Amino acid sequence: MAWNSRRPDNATRRDLGRPAPVHDPFRGFEPDVTVAKLDANILGSVDSHARAVAKAVTWRVIGTADTFLWGLIFTGHPGKAFAIAGTEILTKIILYYLHERAWRLFRWAPNARTRSLVKAITWRVVGSLDTFGLSFLFTRDFSVSGMIATAEVVTKIFLYYLHERAWRRVAWGRLEEAKPETAPIT
Repeated sequence: MAWNSRRPDNATRRDLGRPAPVHDPFRGFEPDVTVAKLDANILGSVDSHARAVAKAVTWRVIGTADTFLWGLIFTGHPGKAFAIAGTEILTKIILYYLHERAWRLFRWAPNARTRSLVKAITWRVVGSLDTFGLSFLFTRDFSVSGMIATAEVVTKIFLYYLHERAWRRVAWGRLEEAKPETAPIT
């Protein structure tokens, strides 16, 4: 592929006598090089922003139902359970989107089950802190807030793992597929 549509594939830099790179830091981005292609070279795979948003929304539907259930069980008040779960819709979509974008920076095992598990655990830490804070905001009770957040640790790690594995099967929104692992998936 030509790095510049005005030059042939074998164009060379006069000052170094070697083929011109895809990205020349002295010239800036050439018109036929996209940020997604550069990200794919650096990260190994690139998911679109739309994919990250879709994953955030689908996870939030699952997560909100789980939060509502635990809130109802531990508070006994549908109004408080709804307030906790309803507020989480906004806070968790934002936090989940940021979590997805942060995980793009790690090239480690893009299709492995182990990666899905580690992502599930890191997300659960973030999510549990948010759940605890929101539960306390609406109940003003540390013990009830702690019980809701603790119950979610078990159910949501399992649910999130299943959600990640399901999204690994969906090609939509992947700008470029990650390179397959050389080691077997465990």
